[in-house]
Amino acid sequence: MASANISGMCKKHDRLLELFCMFEQVYVCHYCTETDHKSQPVVPQKEEYEVKTAQLGKIEAEVQQMIQERQKNIQEIKNTVKRSKADADREIADGVQDITALILCIEKCQDDLNQMVKERLKSTEKQAEGLIKELEQEIEDLTNRSSEVKQLSHTKDHLHFLQAFRSLKTPPPTRDWMTVEVRPPSYIGILRRSLDQLEETLNMEMKKLRDAELKRVQQYEVDVTLDPDTAHHRLILSADGKQVHDGCVVKKLPDNPKRFTELVYVLTRQSFSSGSFYFEVQVKDKTMWWLGVARESIDIKGDVRLSPETGYWTLYYDEDGLLFSDDLDVCLLSRAELQKVGVFVDYDEGLVSFYNVEARVHIYSAIGCTFTEPLHPFLCPGRHGYEGKNSAPLIISPVNQTD
Repeated sequence: MASANISGMCKKHDRLLELFCMFEQVYVCHYCTETDHKSQPVVPQKEEYEVKTAQLGKIEAEVQQMIQERQKNIQEIKNTVKRSKADADREIADGVQDITALILCIEKCQDDLNQMVKERLKSTEKQAEGLIKELEQEIEDLTNRSSEVKQLSHTKDHLHFLQAFRSLKTPPPTRDWMTVEVRPPSYIGILRRSLDQLEETLNMEMKKLRDAELKRVQQYEVDVTLDPDTAHHRLILSADGKQVHDGCVVKKLPDNPKRFTELVYVLTRQSFSSGSFYFEVQVKDKTMWWLGVARESIDIKGDVRLSPETGYWTLYYDEDGLLFSDDLDVCLLSRAELQKVGVFVDYDEGLVSFYNVEARVHIYSAIGCTFTEPLHPFLCPGRHGYEGKNSAPLIISPVNQTD
């Protein structure tokens, strides 16, 4: 089989390689087309050169585009690192400022405690000093009287003795020291009162920190609407997709593979598979509800226990309290009445957090979660009870930074 050499001559026929065999992708001479490459499609070498040159230009353009894309990726990575460093510096600075404020509160508490203790000790010392001075004065007076008595006892002049004795009959004024007592100061209650004051101050500082934390997560607000194709047949959704409640009646709806069939659940149209997102739901006047997020591949046809293992990260509320739905439910304390709940998810960090928006209080965080597919915000208003109980809707509400 003929092949090209450096001089462009056919080694078999010693002819110029003027043609190109399209079938075997080699350069050939005219004699090759009558022998080894007979009946195979050939084109002039120049024509193939021009084709390949055009292809080479296209390849070069593609390579340059790939280079530019990768340079852009490098710059984006550098920008991300730069932003991350700026965020880290800001977080450290804010953290130092906040912790310093807490330390100052503790130091002030310690200073106040020291001052109160010292003031009580100083008061006792001042009282003791006054009594000691008074005692020393009485001792001095009594010493003088003793000297006078001794001096008088040596007087032989009867008249002078009797006259002097008359003046000694009246003793100098003295205190009844049997009723005088210097009591050590009592420090009982000082530490407790100081700690009570510290707790009040720290609570105020912590409220500021909680408020700042909530404001940070609220910056990740997303606009979500409920998906009617997933809503259980009993649920009534508002036209704008922001409200849902139990209608008590099973409606006749088209079969949909995405629809919950056993429980009164609904998902949002929107899903998230990276980054962070936050949404708020009004739960006012509700006696039962579930809120949270669910993975896309959840079992929507069965009566499934809500837990991370089944693809749900949810907060449950009824009149007995709050639970984070897990294999072992986490019982939670709620110090304030719930009217609006915020849900924050950091997909990449595996974090799901719940907030009492009105009270600006963090309720619970599930950490170390494993997310491998898109997450949908999840709502369950609970079934309508007797006498209108639990009839209020769950309402997806816009974030109000002034709450």
